[in-house]
Amino acid sequence: MDDGDEDRIVDFYRRTNILGESYIPMQGLRHTEIPTFMRAPFVTDLEQVDIGIIGIPYDGGLTFRTGARHGPREVRNQSSVMRSINVATGARPYEQARIADVGDVQFRNLFALEEAILDIERFYDAIAEAGVIPLGIGGDHSVTWPILKALAKRQNEPLALIHIDAHTDTWSEFTGSKYHHGAPFRLATEAGVIDPKRTIQIGIRGGQNFTDGLDYSRDKGMRVITIEEFEDLGWQAVAREAQRLVADRLVYLTFDIDGLDPAYASGTGTPEPGGITMREAQRLLREFRGLNFIGGDLVEVSPPFDPSGTTALNGATIAFEILCLLAEKIAK
Repeated sequence: MDDGDEDRIVDFYRRTNILGESYIPMQGLRHTEIPTFMRAPFVTDLEQVDIGIIGIPYDGGLTFRTGARHGPREVRNQSSVMRSINVATGARPYEQARIADVGDVQFRNLFALEEAILDIERFYDAIAEAGVIPLGIGGDHSVTWPILKALAKRQNEPLALIHIDAHTDTWSEFTGSKYHHGAPFRLATEAGVIDPKRTIQIGIRGGQNFTDGLDYSRDKGMRVITIEEFEDLGWQAVAREAQRLVADRLVYLTFDIDGLDPAYASGTGTPEPGGITMREAQRLLREFRGLNFIGGDLVEVSPPFDPSGTTALNGATIAFEILCLLAEKIAK
């Protein structure tokens, strides 16, 4: 990052701060002002933004325990705890990029499944057209399908994918619909949006509702790392495998909070015991530094199932780690 880039970032935060005292928004009092993601400024002019943090308050794709529509709001609340520096990696995202909360996806028809999916795609069309790198906060995992569709349509080849989750999310139709939180990566594969041979699924375990999801992922060439293999190999070896697989391709990172063990994330739609610890998740994500990220998301936080707020806090922490990765991509 040269002096011109630094001046541009300083000017951005000064213009979005009415007091003009500091260009790092994290330095204000945590309990004041409207809660935004990471206490970043709320901005509607996408021309000013390098990384846009987006709320996707939608859970119409859930098959069982609803509540993830409330995830973005509670992650905003808990993200007030986040800091401006990643102590482990030295990343300083607010000095490396113009980061803003750009609001929530607005739904024209929340109760029509296919229309709601199109609303997400349209929102991300505008994000991609503006050249903004998105960090989405869901919402259930069905939201990742229209996100990938919007981002990939402007590229010359399918995207690579790093997918951290308890489930493969490559299921077939469920109760007559193919648009649900267990199917986004099957849809993306069949549409040519992601390259299954450049896709890695990490932490897979538990009671998969449909064995055809596991079979589909493997048959298409996705690298499926079960939680048992994750434990046997260790997070460093798994990270190296992801780096090897993705190489220099444009890559999207999606993190389902149920990839964590329920001890760290009880507030989710489909908790699966025996999962990744928070520390393993943080260290795994940090090993992805330098990859060619096109965006990322954190999904499936469901506050009604965790009144303590711990799931949303851990979700905000994961989102901060992803934010650092995206900011370092901007600063290259």
